[in-house]
Amino acid sequence: MVRASAGTLLVHAAFVLTGVMTTLLGPMLPIFSVRWMLSDSQAGYLFTAQFASSILGVALSGVLVPRFGYRLTIVFGLAFMAAGAGLLAQASWIVGLISVCIYGFGLGLAIPTANLLIAELHSGRRAAALNLLNFSWGIGAVGCPFVVAALQRSQRTSLFLLGMTVCLALVAISLGCIHLPVDAKRDSPKTLAIEANTKIWKSRLVPVLGALFFIYVGTENSIGGWVASYARRIDVSSGTFWALTPSFFWGALLLGRASAPILLRHVRETTLASAGLVLASSGVSVLLIANTMALIVVGASVAGFGLASVFPINIALLSKWFGEMASRIGGLMFALSSLGGATVPWVVGALSSRFGSLRIGLTVPLVGSLTMLLLYLKNRQPQRPT
Repeated sequence: MVRASAGTLLVHAAFVLTGVMTTLLGPMLPIFSVRWMLSDSQAGYLFTAQFASSILGVALSGVLVPRFGYRLTIVFGLAFMAAGAGLLAQASWIVGLISVCIYGFGLGLAIPTANLLIAELHSGRRAAALNLLNFSWGIGAVGCPFVVAALQRSQRTSLFLLGMTVCLALVAISLGCIHLPVDAKRDSPKTLAIEANTKIWKSRLVPVLGALFFIYVGTENSIGGWVASYARRIDVSSGTFWALTPSFFWGALLLGRASAPILLRHVRETTLASAGLVLASSGVSVLLIANTMALIVVGASVAGFGLASVFPINIALLSKWFGEMASRIGGLMFALSSLGGATVPWVVGALSSRFGSLRIGLTVPLVGSLTMLLLYLKNRQPQRPT
């Protein structure tokens, strides 16, 4: 029990840092765009680099977990994140892309593994435990823009990246020095063969859940990744308040994940997710009509609060809908989520460059939120595949 508690605390600490690294491009994007003289379309390739390499990490995590266990796979992911952050501190455009690929690969290893580990350690209350884990992720996501804004005034953002390298390395070493009971659990080839049931893969719930994973991560990172750039174009002053706007999005998402375990005692998972997506759609709509910083803050906050519980609920539904097959299907789902992060924010940038308006590009996350809402409304009470 003590080891499980210590492991849970370290995974939460790792997820705080993972939240920073996942959302790093949001507040740093305007800085990189100026430093490397990038167009919106070129800047969008950074998101593609991060999440495309994450897909490879997700795929490899499915090989590493049976061989090395959850804990060491997370340690490997943290190590790659530390290397990528350190390299990015003084990078040129090309080296910067490589750096983003390196830490993106680490994110792909760590994020699905940590979620599945917490789901297994807390099998009796998965949705609540996963919301709390992703609450920790939100702490890092919220804090990142504040640190970037503070250091940007003195042109010292490279210190932030080097500091992240140290923190990631320390958590990786700490996690590597403990043992978790679930590390001893392995799936035998025979078990895997039994789990590879063709009836499961033919279930209509597979594409539904796959679409939810793909669209959610693409939508979340489109808003969190581009809102600072959007705010900077509206705020023509010489201040750095624009760099803080992602914190309102991630802060509201953090608040939503903190309140989700309480709300889940009274409402179904799909009901909470549907209500959240109505709020998220409303928030993005406010962003699209915004012409002041106040409206941007309101829109980002409403969108973040609405999206808060959707991803943890998606993971909980993976276990609820597919039971023992969840670990096998999970690799595909997390790969699709990384694919969404690789493509959807890039589409926002491409549309912005094509039409000369980031406002037009941000219609993409609005469409994403509405699509997820329709999927949830159509699958409120699905039957588990047999």
